[in-house]
Formats: sequence, structure tokens, C-alpha cells
Amino acid sequence: MFGLFKKVTEKEKLTNLYRKKKELAYKLSKINRKDSDKAEKEANDILVKINKLEEKQ
Repeated sequence: MFGLFKKVTEKEKLTNLYRKKKELAYKLSKINRKDSDKAEKEANDILVKINKLEEKQ
């Protein structure tokens, strides 16, 4: 209940999105390699954004 009004930071949002993209890339790797590579690149782009946020702090 105390976390009800807690704001999610930008880093937490990006981390969750990164994790989802990595899971999607893994699932797609068994079905469609091209789409898996695309999801993997998106995940890596998100990781670069996360690293830039950490450098600013």
C-alpha cells in the first residue's frame, strides 16, 4: 500500500522495457531469426540509453 503512489523512474522504465525486448528476442530466435535480431538491436539501443542515464548521475 505504501508503494501505491511511488513514481517509476526513467531508468526503471527502460530496464523493464529492456527485459521485455530480450525475452521477445529469445522467443523469436526459435521462430524467426530476422525478427529476433531486430528485437535484440532494440534491446541494445535501450541499454545504451540506460548507460547514458547512469553516466549523468
